[in-house]
Amino acid sequence: MTDKYCVIGNPIAHSKSPQIHAAYAAATGQDISYERCLAPLDGFEATVRRLVQEGYRGANVTVPFKLEAFRLATRLEARARAAGAVNTLVFTPEGEVVGDNTDGAGLVADIVRNAGVPLQGKRVLMLGAGGAARGAMLPLLLEGPRELVIANRTLATAEALARDFPEYAGRIAVRGFAQVEGAFDVVVNATSASLAADLPPVPASVFCQETLALDMMYGNKPTVYMAFAASHGARVRDGLGMLVEQAAEAFALWRGVRPGTADVLKSMRQ
Repeated sequence: MTDKYCVIGNPIAHSKSPQIHAAYAAATGQDISYERCLAPLDGFEATVRRLVQEGYRGANVTVPFKLEAFRLATRLEARARAAGAVNTLVFTPEGEVVGDNTDGAGLVADIVRNAGVPLQGKRVLMLGAGGAARGAMLPLLLEGPRELVIANRTLATAEALARDFPEYAGRIAVRGFAQVEGAFDVVVNATSASLAADLPPVPASVFCQETLALDMMYGNKPTVYMAFAASHGARVRDGLGMLVEQAAEAFALWRGVRPGTADVLKSMRQ
């Protein structure tokens, strides 16, 4: 019998997740269906309850429901607790709704595996301290960077984020954008500036020829942030690889097999 999955969001028509998961299923021989599910803005919980009743095995969760998914889950994995948000739900036969977060793992996989940049012992700069940054923190820290600097307009928000990872206090620093000093090995734009074709007010000096500058956003052309970083010598990357890798992580949670991502990422780029 075909196992059913979906991605829940509002809006959702733009989601590339169905084609990604269809490719993973074909490559791994898994018998699944995967569709888009538009949930009313005030109807996320009811939508999840309906999916469980209809025999779905799991779901991805996108904007604006990741915080609601966090609250709804009956059990949270460590990555979800650290992120404070859920983007992957597993519906167990025992009736549990397990919440996980694969966004940060997807980011790390794209940096380390696809871009070929190890994070061990490196200087990493995170631009922004909101939900996207929070979701990436634990997976990045587990890679063992020498220093992870959080830069944000509001220093108190960045300080609050850093305090949530006390066991890594010696490796986390917090700065205002203007106070960031020196070049970094990896600079991740986790702000929403690219949605408005805007640029985080980060000094050009954070970039050099050895820098990988990654924007969590993606589109048909490089973001303003990517163009700025490239003009100062950095190698640039958008968020498409992160999307493909986080989907592979979710697929592995559901099916117990991790699909290869190279062919899917290549086809999505085309």
